[in-house]
Amino acid sequence: MTTTIIIALCIILLIAYLFDLTSSKTKIPSVILLLLLGWSAKQLTDWLNIRLPDFSPVLPVLGTIGLILIVLEGSLDLELNKSKIGLIKKSFFGALAPILALSFLLAFAFMYYGGFSFKNSLINAIPFSVISSAIAIPSVRNLNSSDKEFVVYESSLSDIIGVLIFNFITLNETINAVSIGQFALQLLLIAAISLLATLALSFLLNRIQHHIKFIPIILLVVLIYAVSKIYHLPGLVFILFFGLTLNNIDELKHIKWIEKFKPDELNKEIIKFKEITVESVFLVRALFFLLFGYLIETNEVINKDSFVWSLAIVCFIFLFRAIQLKLSKLSLQPLLFIAPRGLITILLFLSIAPTQSIGLVNKSLVIQVILLTAFILMLGLVLHKPKK
Repeated sequence: MTTTIIIALCIILLIAYLFDLTSSKTKIPSVILLLLLGWSAKQLTDWLNIRLPDFSPVLPVLGTIGLILIVLEGSLDLELNKSKIGLIKKSFFGALAPILALSFLLAFAFMYYGGFSFKNSLINAIPFSVISSAIAIPSVRNLNSSDKEFVVYESSLSDIIGVLIFNFITLNETINAVSIGQFALQLLLIAAISLLATLALSFLLNRIQHHIKFIPIILLVVLIYAVSKIYHLPGLVFILFFGLTLNNIDELKHIKWIEKFKPDELNKEIIKFKEITVESVFLVRALFFLLFGYLIETNEVINKDSFVWSLAIVCFIFLFRAIQLKLSKLSLQPLLFIAPRGLITILLFLSIAPTQSIGLVNKSLVIQVILLTAFILMLGLVLHKPKK
């Protein structure tokens, strides 16, 4: 039985790798194929009457680790210099404005049609407002550099801003000046922790001579994030700060004490660190979506009751995206279609406490919105003809 499970797992992950290799040619987002593969594996095990343990508790763990690694990977690709200021402003606006607009619109809709409290409605609306960098970034590999850069910045910032707003709303009973002040203090505290932790991790990255050095750094990053969550600190800010610092170490050379870290030597280690981070992201992301697909029930995908809501949500997602791109003076093609929902939506949905959940937002609605946005992303990439 053990050998069978190992063989099956290796074959499934190799198939996932083929999906990732061919997605740039087929223009089919790998997440759709991963979900389909996971769902097919479930049907096969049921048909063969193979009993497997309940994997539901594993999903949030994989999702959290995936979120950490994806934000780290995204931040390791972001450059901070004067030439990027305009792009960063557009990306920040592109991430923040749709989250706020769509969250409040959906919250009022849930409150009006379902009779739920506004706070609970808002908590359940936020997961649908966040772009999934886990799907968006791998899907834009073949776009021109400016569009690809915008998607990397926007989706990474969307993940972080969405999680920050979600945690702020869920952890505070009332939203007032006191709670806002406490949140500001938390940001200042995590900024100080981020600075100290980044200096320590950069020092370790450059000084460890042992042949195993990158996995311990990643484990320390995950550990710092997990401890910060215990104290309700925005740990994603630390990950963003850490990744940005590593990727922009050359921009900090003018600071005298930075020379103690030997930037030129550190750059060589950062390149290797990026490589192992990218491969780790692939593994965790593939396992997450395969497992989520495995846990999907067929009746949840074809649920007619939630389909009207999911269709309405998707329409508003792309309406607000069109408005945002126009205000940012960016081309609609192909950026309009790149607004997928995925890992972060699932993770935030699973984080909603039973006392804060509402009847309108269920697993069927989440699955349908993810599949619809992924399908629209696929159509946009297929129909897009890059300029020579």
